[in-house]
Formats: sequence, structure tokens, C-alpha cells
Amino acid sequence: MKIQERKQKRERRHKRVRSRLLGTSSLPRLVVFRSNQKLHAQLVDDQKNTTIASVLVPLKDAGKAGIVMAEKAKQLKVTKVMFDRGGYMAEKAKQLKVTKVMFDRGGYKYHGNVKKFAEAAREGGLQF
Repeated sequence: MKIQERKQKRERRHKRVRSRLLGTSSLPRLVVFRSNQKLHAQLVDDQKNTTIASVLVPLKDAGKAGIVMAEKAKQLKVTKVMFDRGGYMAEKAKQLKVTKVMFDRGGYKYHGNVKKFAEAAREGGLQF
């Protein structure tokens, strides 16, 4: 399968999912975008067309540290303290007084890095 075809299929799946999801200020949309090097997550209010909070997860150096990429998606190094990235997003959401979100997997399958991130966000206190 060509790369362009794969990308177009993912974009079609994402459009189909987005047609059913609408984030609000009380129930924002948790969007996930992944690449080979990074995983981006954002809390989006679609009514105001604004991003409330975002997290960037570098995955590229995961092999060097001996950590599996899926496990790397759970961790975040902030001032020499290891947080899980989904939990860090949950902390940001709690500061904004958001407890419930709508999870938008962005057309990706719910496995690997996307699944680990979602599980870590749930463990951090987000409900979806």
C-alpha cells in the first residue's frame, strides 16, 4: 500500500469520526495525532475554535533509552520527575476544571501509543 493511500484512508476515517464529535467548553475533545517521532494531544473546544491545552510527546529517542515506544508514551520528564504523559494531560485538564472529555483517536487504531496514552489519561482522572 502506498504511503499516500494510507494517509488518505486515515484522513477519511478521521473525518467520519469528527462528523459525530463536537467538543464544547464543558466537554472538550481530546485529539491525538501521532507520527513516527512524536505524539501530539490537545484539548479542543470546537464551539469557540480554540485549543484549551496541549501536550507533545517525543517518541524518537525511546529505543536509545531501552524503553518501548508504547511505554514512552506514558512517561514525561519534567524537572527530573517522571510523569505519565496522559496523566500530565489529565493534570492540565484538572487545572482548567475539566473532568470529562470526548476522545478523538484521529483515525488511528486504538492500540500501541494511542491506547497507552488514553489509558494513562484515564488513570490520571479524565473520564471519556
